[in-house]
Amino acid sequence: MAHQSTYPAQRQPAHVGIVGAGVVGLACAVELLSRGASVDIHERGAFAGERACSWHAGGMLAPWCEGESAEEPVIRLGQEAAGWWQRHVEGVVCKGTLVLAPSRDRSELRRFGQRTSHFAETDGDGIAALEPDLAGRFAKGLFFEGEAHLDPRLALAGLTDRVRALGGRIHFGSEAQASDLAGDAVLDCRGFAARDALADLRGVKGEMLLLRSRDITLSRPVRLLHPRIPLYVVPRADGLFMVGATMIESADRGRISARSMLELLGAAYALHPAFGEAEVVEIGVDVRPAFPDNLPRLTRRGRVIHVNGFYRHGFLLSPAMARMAADAVLDPAANPEMLHDIAA
Repeated sequence: MAHQSTYPAQRQPAHVGIVGAGVVGLACAVELLSRGASVDIHERGAFAGERACSWHAGGMLAPWCEGESAEEPVIRLGQEAAGWWQRHVEGVVCKGTLVLAPSRDRSELRRFGQRTSHFAETDGDGIAALEPDLAGRFAKGLFFEGEAHLDPRLALAGLTDRVRALGGRIHFGSEAQASDLAGDAVLDCRGFAARDALADLRGVKGEMLLLRSRDITLSRPVRLLHPRIPLYVVPRADGLFMVGATMIESADRGRISARSMLELLGAAYALHPAFGEAEVVEIGVDVRPAFPDNLPRLTRRGRVIHVNGFYRHGFLLSPAMARMAADAVLDPAANPEMLHDIAA
């Protein structure tokens, strides 16, 4: 990896163009605008996130839980997320994460605890105190009190408003490419669509469900461990629950498979039988962009910086990566942690 800057020697660009108004592009815009840059975002969809996998995200700001399978930078950088989101949008819920496992899969709970930190073990009474509707259903759990969650769609709308309030401009329905944009720098935040410029970007298919039930209430995300398909259920307003999510090595944006549907619904039912009577409101399928190491990176080619490779951590890592992208754009001497400089 080389870090020789190719950016013009100036302290602060007058203008930055951004391609893509998913969570990454919007977070970068907010960070740049907050530091005095002017920003134009170009988004081919009709609204923020319309053609981005962030529209189908879980919205969990859970760096400690992600430590079960993610690399160290995800845990460390993810700790910036909850505070950043609270500063910029409304609706961040700071009630932690509850991790459970059926009795037959108790070994999965032990394994999860061995690979994570910043949790407290809890028993059946503790689980009932946290989530009364789960009383009597699980004997052991792990409670990650310092974690948070949000509704991704409301957060995207909130970031859109924040960008405009800071003086940024968003051009929806725009097919502009990074090479088309004038300005001192351009951020390419197109997600998997940027595979035309990033040869080692791969797709990881994710499938999710939105269920509605008036028969169960949850206050925080609940992760149900299972050897084959770990499940999370994230509560939203109006009796909605996001149930997800599969991770399939595929760039196919097609419909959900019958097997995935059965496994997601079956796992939700195992968490609580009330989900057996829930209404299926929406089925979501999209492709997450990932590099071989499953870590995001900044890739600079001349005045264009690609911000990509967020895998399953878009909302968790966008704040830290937006900070580093703004550093790379505004300070020619900056050497952000995730920056790769490539000859234009």
